[in-house]
Amino acid sequence: MTEQPSGRGRPAGGPQRPNRPKPPQKRAPAADAARLAAYDVLVAVRERDAYANLVLPGLLRERRLDSRDAAFATELAYGALRGQGLLDAVLQACVDRPLDKVDPPVRDVLRLGAHQLLRMRTPPHAAVSATVDLARRVTTAGPAAFCNAVLRKVAAKDLEQWLAELAPTDDAVAALALRSSHPRWIASAFRDALRGDLAETEAALQADDARPEVHLVARGLPRDELVAASGGQPGPWSPYAVRLVDGGDPGALQAVRDGRAGVQDEGSQLMALALAAAPLDGPDATWVDLCAGPGGKASLLQLLADGRGAALLAFEAQHHRSRLVRRSGVRDVVTTDSRTPPLRPGSVDRILLDAPCSGLGALRRRPEARWRRQPSDVAPLTRLQGELLDAAVGLLRPGGVLAYVTCSPHLAETTVPVFDVLRRHPGLTQLDARPLLPGVPHLGDGPAVQLWPHRQGTDAMHLALLRKDSE
Repeated sequence: MTEQPSGRGRPAGGPQRPNRPKPPQKRAPAADAARLAAYDVLVAVRERDAYANLVLPGLLRERRLDSRDAAFATELAYGALRGQGLLDAVLQACVDRPLDKVDPPVRDVLRLGAHQLLRMRTPPHAAVSATVDLARRVTTAGPAAFCNAVLRKVAAKDLEQWLAELAPTDDAVAALALRSSHPRWIASAFRDALRGDLAETEAALQADDARPEVHLVARGLPRDELVAASGGQPGPWSPYAVRLVDGGDPGALQAVRDGRAGVQDEGSQLMALALAAAPLDGPDATWVDLCAGPGGKASLLQLLADGRGAALLAFEAQHHRSRLVRRSGVRDVVTTDSRTPPLRPGSVDRILLDAPCSGLGALRRRPEARWRRQPSDVAPLTRLQGELLDAAVGLLRPGGVLAYVTCSPHLAETTVPVFDVLRRHPGLTQLDARPLLPGVPHLGDGPAVQLWPHRQGTDAMHLALLRKDSE
C-alpha cells in the first residue's frame, strides 16, 4: 500500500527536519467583561444613535454578568456618558491635539478610564491598567500606549484639582455646567426656570447625575399587591405609584410582563391625575389624549375614564408609537397628525396635550441625551407646541379643560407657549394647578406647576391647566 501524505507534514520518506517548538502566539489581554460591556454601550450610542438604557440591559443578559459586574458596567457606561463634558475637558488638557481628532474608539476608552479615575472609587493603578488592557483589546498597541500616557496624566490630579484648574472664574453658570457635566445652555435654562437661584440650579443639575428610582404604576391590580410583589414602597402622592427604592428589574415582575403594571414616573402619573380631577362646567363624557405615544399617561387615563363611564380617544402621529399605545391597554387609538385631528370642533370635555419637547426634564434617565440635544432644537419644538395647543383649543368645548404637559422646565417650552395661546384665544382661562396635586410640596406660586428631581424625586414635568370659558 502506498502511504499517503498526512496533510500536516512532509510525505513519508522525505527529508526529515528536527522538531522545533512553535513561537508563542501573541494574544490581546482579555478585557474584563464589565468594562467591555460599558465600552460596547458607548460605541452603540456613538455609531447608531442608540439609547444606552435600551442597549445595556440586553448586553448584561446576553453576557450573563453577575450582579456585581452588572452594577459596575452600568455605573461605568452611564457615568461616562453623563460625564462626557467634564471628562472631555480634562482629557483635552492631557493631550497635545484637539480631542475631536483622536480616533472615536480611543476617545471612548479614554472617557471610561477618566470616569473611573475621577468619579468612581476605582484605585488609580487598577483603573489605568484595566483601561489600557481594554484599549489593547479594542484597538492596537499604539493607541493603547497613548491611552496609558494620557490616563497617567489624568490620574495626577483628583477631580477637585481639575475643576479648580479648568472651571471659568468669570461665568458662574459655565462653572456650574462644567462641575455637573452639562452643556452650558442647559444649565442656563435650568437657572432661568429657577428664577436665577444658582444654589438651586446646582442642586437641579446634580440631581441629573443621581441614579433615578424606578417608578411603577399599578393599572390592573391593587397597589398593595404590586408593593408586595416588587418589594417597593407606595409613592407618596399618586395612589397608583410604587417606587423601587432599592433598585430591581421591573421586567422580572409578572404584573409588568402581563400589563397589569408598568414603568411610569410618578410625576407623569400626577399629570394624568390632575387632568382627571380638574373641575368642569357641564358633561364629562369625552376625553382625548392628543399625543398619546408611547402610552403611559394614556393607559392611566383609560383606567380613570372607565371608572367614570367616559370614553377615551388617543391620537398618535407615528404608527409604531400607536402600536405601543394599544399595547398599553388603550382601546381607541387613531394614527393621525394631531394638528388636524379628525373630530368635530368643540366636542371634547377633557384633553391631555403631552407635547413633544426637548426632554430636558428626564436627563437623569437618558444619560446621553444632554449631549444630543442642541439649543437649535428648541425653536421648532416651540412652534409645534403652539400648533398643537391651537388644535387642542379648537377641540375643547366651552367649559372643558385642557392639560398642557411637557417633560421639560425650559421656559420656551412651558411659560412661553402657554402665554402665547392665552393671548391668541381670549376665551381661555388658566386654572391654578396646585390644588390638583394634593400633598405635593414645593409647587411654587402657581398657577402652573413645575416638578423637579431635586424637589419631588420625579422627572421635571410641567403642567398648565386651561379651561375654555362657558358660553
